[in-house]
Amino acid sequence: PLVHVGRGRSSNGGNEFAPPKLKHIHAHWKRLRTYLENYEEVAGELRPILERVAPNNDPVVVMVCNKGQSDLLANFACAARSKGIALTNVLVFAADETTEQIAKGLGMEVYYDRHNFHDLPEKEAASYGDDVFTSMMFAKIVCVQMVNMLGHDVLFQDVDVVWYRDPLAIFRDATSPLAHYDMLFQDDGARSARYAPFCANSGFYYVRHNDRTQYLLASLLYHGDEVLAFRSHQQALNALLTEHASLYGLRVKTLDGQDFPGGFHYHRKKDFMKEVASGTRVPWIFHMSWTHNKDNKLLFLKQMGLWYLQETCGLFGNKAVDPDAAADSIAVDDVVAECCAAKPLVSCHYRDKPSVNPCDDSPPIDKGGKSFWTVTVQ
Repeated sequence: PLVHVGRGRSSNGGNEFAPPKLKHIHAHWKRLRTYLENYEEVAGELRPILERVAPNNDPVVVMVCNKGQSDLLANFACAARSKGIALTNVLVFAADETTEQIAKGLGMEVYYDRHNFHDLPEKEAASYGDDVFTSMMFAKIVCVQMVNMLGHDVLFQDVDVVWYRDPLAIFRDATSPLAHYDMLFQDDGARSARYAPFCANSGFYYVRHNDRTQYLLASLLYHGDEVLAFRSHQQALNALLTEHASLYGLRVKTLDGQDFPGGFHYHRKKDFMKEVASGTRVPWIFHMSWTHNKDNKLLFLKQMGLWYLQETCGLFGNKAVDPDAAADSIAVDDVVAECCAAKPLVSCHYRDKPSVNPCDDSPPIDKGGKSFWTVTVQ
């Protein structure tokens, strides 16, 4: 006989949408209580920062970072500066005081939420979905929800994103066919039930401020128990996108992967990556998603010519910026001159992964992997 099941039930009996357990609900209540009790204070601290970052209610580029990921944050800043892209509209939500110093040193506006972020881990996640990874997801929800609720469009991105061109240009273009969408997401590449139907990647997306997006983000905040149970806010977000598109008319767009590529393309689309590596195709951004851990992210970025952070950068040593220093008192130009390369710092690591130069003398990362540049793509 037919049996009623949820849409996450697979043919092998697995369930992608098992409901959160009581431990997840109670843990989320604790975090949500902290958020609600301190909302007015945090909002009051954010408003003057947002007035500096976006004085005319302009869009805000929001990033969340802890100490363990801070070199990726610094690389993003250095890469943007190498292309002459201003970072005046970037706001970094630091998960710890060390990251706050690093962001200040690179000339970015930064906010450390001592109420909601005080117990977040400083180290990077060892792998996707581990305890460190999951604990950072609430911070990624809070920062976007707060800035959006305070009246701004938001471009949220993970720190493992590098810009080829300033993506705000296309999102702010009133004549673009993308202009009438409420939320626009990078295509994750995965086609599983977890992310259907939009397959939205939560590591790069644009949110326009309106009633529909405001309620979607508030709803995601309330669904934090799902984030704990699923060990990912991307799955919880995709489920809500479907519901809100149906109930409230939320207009959701999945962006063209050739304009906004990520790890799916890096690992699965070698012909496309050859065009990017050779410069015959220039996307807006690149997101090093679909990668097991930070160590590999760094190596892949370096051989793709997307690494601009000098190894001798003093921000990561005893020359760190005074945490009490005002942003306008820091010699940002001196820090940038020491930390940021004008051209990419290219090095080879794996011959079977995309690279701007042939890495035939390097080992493969995958068993039996052949050279990226000598494989004939069908």
